[in-house]
Amino acid sequence: MLEALGLEESAEAVYRLLLERPGCAVTDLTARLGRPEPEVRAALARLAELKLAFVDDASDEAEPFTPDVGLSFLLSRAEAELSRRTRRFEQAGRAVAGLLASHADRPRPGVRHDLVDRITGLDEVRERLEDLAANARTECLSLLPGGAQLPDTMDASRPLDELALERGVRIRSIYQESFRNDPPTVDYVRWYCGLGGEARTVPVVPMLLVIVDREAALVPLDPADGRAGALEVRSPGLVHALVVLFDRLWDSGTPFGEAPRRDAHDLSPQERELLMLLGIGCTDDIAARRLGVSLRTVRRMSSELMNRLGARSRFEAGVRATKEGWL
Repeated sequence: MLEALGLEESAEAVYRLLLERPGCAVTDLTARLGRPEPEVRAALARLAELKLAFVDDASDEAEPFTPDVGLSFLLSRAEAELSRRTRRFEQAGRAVAGLLASHADRPRPGVRHDLVDRITGLDEVRERLEDLAANARTECLSLLPGGAQLPDTMDASRPLDELALERGVRIRSIYQESFRNDPPTVDYVRWYCGLGGEARTVPVVPMLLVIVDREAALVPLDPADGRAGALEVRSPGLVHALVVLFDRLWDSGTPFGEAPRRDAHDLSPQERELLMLLGIGCTDDIAARRLGVSLRTVRRMSSELMNRLGARSRFEAGVRATKEGWL
């Protein structure tokens, strides 16, 4: 159970027994646990290394250190390591995106080059989106991260959405749950749904994405910089994979106008996502950016979840949530 903190199963068993029977002799530990003495002594050595227990050489009795000091230190250390790993994964993701962008225009033998087009600059991307929307025949799918949408983006979309819906084009959009905190975005989505559009929300939208007629898709050139441009993808295999991603998120989303569904543990989708972020060691800043909410909101939600779980740290809340079957 505590292996994530560097505490092997045998060492954890010895430590738990010591907390119940401090000052227990090594021979008694061996008898009570039913384990070989060398294994028990190796476990005690590991506990001593982690500053969780010590053995009196004279009496050969073991004493535990208070868990609120030793285990809290191990939790903090594990949390710091997970934060470092998260940062490394984010850096790797940016590096991969950069490599894909730098090679997008390079010709390769035997590859059709009209399947991926690079669009540079925000204005050019908007023009291409308008062109695709104006010529859509059957369907437009969108992933819209970041919660609140830019006013000029919504203003530009209104006439395009209205004309497409009048032509019978089915429009479905997935927004980030936090958009409900922005009245202009809520008003826009209410207007758009009133015309026949469909919208759902999920706690985290992984990327900006637009798919038209299941034939073309626009994805960011650089996920970390939406102004850098976009890639227009027309490869049937890639477009199909993006449609599958959209459909999975759509199936798990909450329809606009309905309250987010709470699970058997009374967790909203946003709270469950926050617990998962805490469990992998994300800082409050990272969690706020992923959820599209303020730092103050994340800290309030984290505090409430920690209280419900009886946890003393964000990481411990994630661990306890997993142990209790919340995740």
